Amino acid sequence: MSQETRQENRAYYDEFSAWYEKERHRGYHAMLDDLEVDLLKKYAAGADVLEIGCGTGLILERIQGINKSAVGVDLSVGMLQGAIERGLDVVQADATALPFADESFDVVYSFKVLAHIEDIELALQEAARVTRPGGHMLLEFYNPLSVRYLAKRLGGPGKISDATHESAVFTRWDHPLNLPAMLPSGVSVEDFAGVRIFTPAAFVHKLPVVGSVMRRLEFIGRDSALKYFGGFLIAIVKKR
Repeated sequence: MSQETRQENRAYYDEFSAWYEKERHRGYHAMLDDLEVDLLKKYAAGADVLEIGCGTGLILERIQGINKSAVGVDLSVGMLQGAIERGLDVVQADATALPFADESFDVVYSFKVLAHIEDIELALQEAARVTRPGGHMLLEFYNPLSVRYLAKRLGGPGKISDATHESAVFTRWDHPLNLPAMLPSGVSVEDFAGVRIFTPAAFVHKLPVVGSVMRRLEFIGRDSALKYFGGFLIAIVKKR
């Protein structure tokens, strides 16, 4: 990641931190977090865990107690302040230069962060470097083969504050077929999970009946054959 892009990303998320949790505890965003936490728990039990891009610590907090240890890193000081207030073990760091020794963690995961990293190959190398042999990485990418991609193209970028839109941050969309080739040697994709397969727009999760049905469908679809069409595609990667 260039120094300019790094600075832009840090400024973007420092600003976003003031709004970040505004809609995170209900509806659409709560559904996304629930899908990811449910998947993560299958791997994190009794493990040393690292979250790359932990933000304010919403997911890191939810796996406390099932894991052996959990650490989070984030580029944004603004985001980390929320995690610190939650009493979580967090460090300011760049995903392309993790401040940990080789093979430090059993599970490394990153949700909604890798899509904003320009030097993705270096970030993936770092994630693999700090993962122990036999350990897993849960790596989430933005998927162009999805309803979410179409909605973003038609609806345009959303707001993160009164003055700034999502277009202010670098964003990449990676085709599922290209993901295995992006990974470093010594690791392999075991499976995928798809998050947000059916949801046409976030507001539908605020509708009493429709929201409940959509949530149920998203849980069913996550591990089904339709997973490759998730707006957020999670590669489940094992280090050999």
